[in-house]
Amino acid sequence: MDFSYSAKAQDYLARLQQFMRDEVYPAEAAYFQRLSHSPNHQHWRQPEVMEQLKAKAKAAGLWNLFLPDEEYGAGLSNSDYAPLAEMMGTSFIASEVFNCNAPDTGNMEVLVKYGSEQQKQQWLLPLLSGEIRSAFCMTEPDVASSDATNMQATAIIDGDEVVINGRKWWSTGIGHPNCKILIFMGLTDQTAEKHRQHSMVLVPIDAQGVKVERMLPVFSSFDEPSGHGEVSFTNVRVPISHIIAGAGRGFEIAQGRLGPGRIHHCMRAIGASERALSLLCQRAGTRVAFGKQLARLGGNPDIVANSRMAIEQARLLTLKAAWMMDTVGVKGAMSEISQIKVVAPNVAQQVIDAAIQIHGGAGLSDDFPLAALYTYARVLRLADGPDEVHRALIAKLEYKKQIAKLAG
Repeated sequence: MDFSYSAKAQDYLARLQQFMRDEVYPAEAAYFQRLSHSPNHQHWRQPEVMEQLKAKAKAAGLWNLFLPDEEYGAGLSNSDYAPLAEMMGTSFIASEVFNCNAPDTGNMEVLVKYGSEQQKQQWLLPLLSGEIRSAFCMTEPDVASSDATNMQATAIIDGDEVVINGRKWWSTGIGHPNCKILIFMGLTDQTAEKHRQHSMVLVPIDAQGVKVERMLPVFSSFDEPSGHGEVSFTNVRVPISHIIAGAGRGFEIAQGRLGPGRIHHCMRAIGASERALSLLCQRAGTRVAFGKQLARLGGNPDIVANSRMAIEQARLLTLKAAWMMDTVGVKGAMSEISQIKVVAPNVAQQVIDAAIQIHGGAGLSDDFPLAALYTYARVLRLADGPDEVHRALIAKLEYKKQIAKLAG
């Protein structure tokens, strides 16, 4: 394995770092000041500074970097994109600046890989240009959604239409004023094999019967202007042509969607860890307590050293998973993908918690990004599957591998 970055990745990374320093970091305060800070998503607006940054990023050729398909994106492999995702993870606003923000990235990947030409023209192209945003409606409030086969919402074919009913929640992005299209996953045929019962369907947010019931706060924050919503679907009818890739392929699409997305999430979490460690060291080097710099007080040197080692290990494991996805595909990297999904958010949570402790009361405030970073890391331990589900898969694959060794 060679984890050195390709010449193409190095070029993009250098340009991205410069853009972050010159444009993104200086704009963070203005962006957050211009949010409405209202619990009502109907009052939310996209800060103008974001649209200005997006225009600059697009002009600089730093756009749709996540897509390996050269027809639509930068043509970067998972290994090439990984350091770019890490750099974006150091800022809450960066991913959207470069049109690399979830859940739009996953939804665009779905449309690139599985969408019809009509679906690409109608929805993919506006998403690629950053004109619109999207949401992914899969998790449900009334069942244990860590097991997606528990899903109760339905997408029933009726002639040349699909009739959609059900309730979804934690639909990220649904509060954004530019959110126009939803990908809904529901039961189409309960008599089919367990993983062939579900379909993914494109549903315009303004379709009759779609209602955003409420926005859900995360640790008392609504994550404006994207948010996470609870959405009801009542006899929503869309053309049968809105089914992605055909009926019964929902689980197949979901697995194809989640592999690259988990690399993105984990590298962003490592970027968040790096920013937290940088803030920790700055604070520890400039504050004095009990006659000593915090950097030299008690067990703080060990905390810094352990944080550095944990970040490096998480990064190497994530790069290995990215390399395996590039060389043997998602199926061949299933264990490694689940491993990083457990490791990276836990490392981020650990490092950010240490940084909060060093900052004292200031670490809990909005004067520093640490409280928000901690929230992000904690949420990530549930998003795209809880730690326990990933550990179960890792163990299952490990047993299988060890038994095969014994048999051989």
